[in-house]
Amino acid sequence: MFDIGASELLVIVIVAILVIGPKDMPKALRHAGRWIGKLRRMSNHFRAGLDEVVRQAEIEEMEEKWAARNKDIMAKYPDGSTPEAGAPENLLPNEMEPLSSAGEVPDADAAAEAAIERAAPVKAPEHSNEPPLPLDPPHAGKDA
Repeated sequence: MFDIGASELLVIVIVAILVIGPKDMPKALRHAGRWIGKLRRMSNHFRAGLDEVVRQAEIEEMEEKWAARNKDIMAKYPDGSTPEAGAPENLLPNEMEPLSSAGEVPDADAAAEAAIERAAPVKAPEHSNEPPLPLDPPHAGKDA
């Protein structure tokens, strides 16, 4: 940032000790640290304000784009609800087809049971040549 080398920093420290004195140096360093902290907080606050202004400008720009796109869509499909009005036949992609037609409502209990069966864990088949695992480890109950 300031491009201060080790030799320049050593000269600054020696001059500071001579001017301020070794007795008042801790107080001066504390005072300088407080000022540096205030400067950092102010710069962070300023930077956050600039970031917020940029973010708001981006949001306004996107809202303008969305409004223009919405206006184009509404001009192209004025009614928007029927194919006769110019809307596309199927607004859903093939993988998003409804599960049942609008007049047919599936049985809620059957659907819930089917979902439970699909979510149930599948047990691994037992291996006949492997010995069963013990219920309690041999060191259970003993104090370590």
